[in-house]
Amino acid sequence: MYAVERRQQIVDRARRDGRVAVTELSESLDVAPETIRRDLFVLEQQGLVNRVHGGALPADRIGFEGTVTTRRDRHPEEKLRIVRRAVAEVADAEVVFFDEGSTVTLLAEVLDPDRPLTAVTPSLSAAIALASRPQVSVILLGGQVRPLSLASAGTWPTRMLAEMVVDVAFLGANGITQEHGLTCPDIAVAAVKRAAVAASRRRVVLADGSKFGTDAFASFARLQEIDLIITGASAPRSALDALRGSKVQVVRA
Repeated sequence: MYAVERRQQIVDRARRDGRVAVTELSESLDVAPETIRRDLFVLEQQGLVNRVHGGALPADRIGFEGTVTTRRDRHPEEKLRIVRRAVAEVADAEVVFFDEGSTVTLLAEVLDPDRPLTAVTPSLSAAIALASRPQVSVILLGGQVRPLSLASAGTWPTRMLAEMVVDVAFLGANGITQEHGLTCPDIAVAAVKRAAVAASRRRVVLADGSKFGTDAFASFARLQEIDLIITGASAPRSALDALRGSKVQVVRA
């Protein structure tokens, strides 16, 4: 068996079973454990798995984050439709919060470059997309920058947000369910999102269909606190139906 075939089997098993173990793969594929570890390293570099002690998890498992690049490469056409619909939600807002995340950063990139506004963001990517525009004033929330998201998190950005009044916040989420609301994998990131929800007059969530019906580790908002969720055609109808009791408006782009 060629290495590429073996690695494809590893990815398929991880997605099917939710995780793979080095010892089991070594036995079933009849190769040394060191070979499996090298395979997992390569697959992680390709954004296909996340290595953990003794094995790996599929990269699209909701409790784990990919890098900025790998997340942006997922569902690109759907994300573009979502942000094109989201542009209308900026309306006449003067102060706009741009959350970390690939979809919200894409929104920052497609906004009318001549549109005057004050942009508040923890995201270096969103700040870079907006900072060169003469009509936009960018307030970058300070704090320790997380390598995975290239965004600040923790106490400092939450303190800054506590002193602000934001017209509309565009938020990302890793999981959306009726039971737990909106969730993400990191407590420090959840604190920033929660502060943005509290500081904003209107809250809009941008989420592709893969985020519905599943939960991540840290909750940052109840569905009742969100005004609008914009998603794509891939969002499961059953998962959207489950949100009806919350009275949050959901729009498919």
